[in-house]
Amino acid sequence: MKFITMIKKNIYAVTVFYSIPFILLNLLFGIAAAQDEEQGEEHIIDQVVAVVGKNIVLESDIENQYAQYRMQGGVSGSASEIRCKLLEDILYQKLMVAQAEFDSVVVNEGQVNSEMDRRISSFINQFGSQEKMEKYYGRKMVEIKAELFSIIEEQLLAQQVQQTIVSNITVTPSEIKSFYRSIPEDSIPLIKTEYVIAQIVKNPPISIEEKLRVKEQLMELRKRILKGENFSTMAILYSEDPGSAKKGGELGFYGRGQLYPEFEGVAFKLKEGEVSNIVETEAGYHIIQMIERKGDFVNVRHILLSPKVSPVDLLKARNQLDSIAQLIRDDSITFDEAVNQFSDADDKNSGGLLVNPYSMGTTFEPEQLDPQVSFTIEKMTVGEVSNPVPMKTEDHKDAYRILLLKEKTQPHRANLHDDYSRIQEWALQQKKMVAIDEWVDDKIKDTYVRIIESYQSCQFDHDWILKK
Repeated sequence: MKFITMIKKNIYAVTVFYSIPFILLNLLFGIAAAQDEEQGEEHIIDQVVAVVGKNIVLESDIENQYAQYRMQGGVSGSASEIRCKLLEDILYQKLMVAQAEFDSVVVNEGQVNSEMDRRISSFINQFGSQEKMEKYYGRKMVEIKAELFSIIEEQLLAQQVQQTIVSNITVTPSEIKSFYRSIPEDSIPLIKTEYVIAQIVKNPPISIEEKLRVKEQLMELRKRILKGENFSTMAILYSEDPGSAKKGGELGFYGRGQLYPEFEGVAFKLKEGEVSNIVETEAGYHIIQMIERKGDFVNVRHILLSPKVSPVDLLKARNQLDSIAQLIRDDSITFDEAVNQFSDADDKNSGGLLVNPYSMGTTFEPEQLDPQVSFTIEKMTVGEVSNPVPMKTEDHKDAYRILLLKEKTQPHRANLHDDYSRIQEWALQQKKMVAIDEWVDDKIKDTYVRIIESYQSCQFDHDWILKK
């Protein structure tokens, strides 16, 4: 097997097959009726396909996951092959749940409810509203929660068992080297160009006059709405929230803990149709109108106006960074010293290093960078400091920064000298996968497993159909 395929399979096995929720891809499964797309007919199947210990697997479990898989466009292979793989995914989970029961592993109701609220909020956002979600699944929210509770409880139990299996697994330097040497030369992955970048940021202050101007403008809009003008129209015309303005300021349903605390504190107290006073958050100033509330979820409209940094203050920030960059180039101050003395960002303790939100590390591939940063960095040499570059802060305010290119790698085949930590992670993932595979093989022998005849022709990764 080619190395790159093997690695993908290994990581997939550890992080997907064994890290529930498998192929759910953030969609709810096990609630909608299965749909036979090839026949164009909708039907509910409740045949027991398999039994693992005391836990059963229904045909509808497989069909619901298959339907969701197709919705995501993730179909590769024949329908029967996919269904077989989905069945094995479920068998893994049921086996781990059986072990959790044997070991008296439990998850508390709070853990389940917290995870359920997070997922339901995500589902509602994907569907656009709670009503659309309820219509799609043919269930009221209380029914959805009731059915989802046991699904999530099983998933969390399986996660705990998986973590127990792999928690003490580590790899030694000799194992890392052996793993690397086992890779066929023509299968060693190609590592793209990567950058390590540091920054010094200047956030120009927003004047009191500008804040007062925005609040007065928003208060005037509120007065017009209270006199009868349409909130949605006002939001389309004036709101500076690009995500909601085109929808008349409507945000869709959100639960507690998902919005700015100041915004949420006001939104949840409003009555239907009521318009709030001005609310200040990191994003700026808002007025909010309640559309409806359902239990712990609210759907509101809002109009956002954000105070702007003046062009004069922006120019001052740029000029200040110009001077700082020149001091660094003249060796009058080190970049790290300049970060500590001058940067307005919250990354002083790390020397201004940018953190990759995809990996949470400090290396970036070109496509992972902000376009403005990528355009600037690609022209620089290691150790070079850029001219001031315009940016938006996390709260969407205008600012400037200078960038230091600390490291740059050239595209290359992975090697132990330059990519040790990456290879270490690959080796660790493989060792975890082997440990879990061995655990599964061992547990199958001691666990009652029965699969109906129509699925016994599946090409499983493990021998679930043992002669007992």
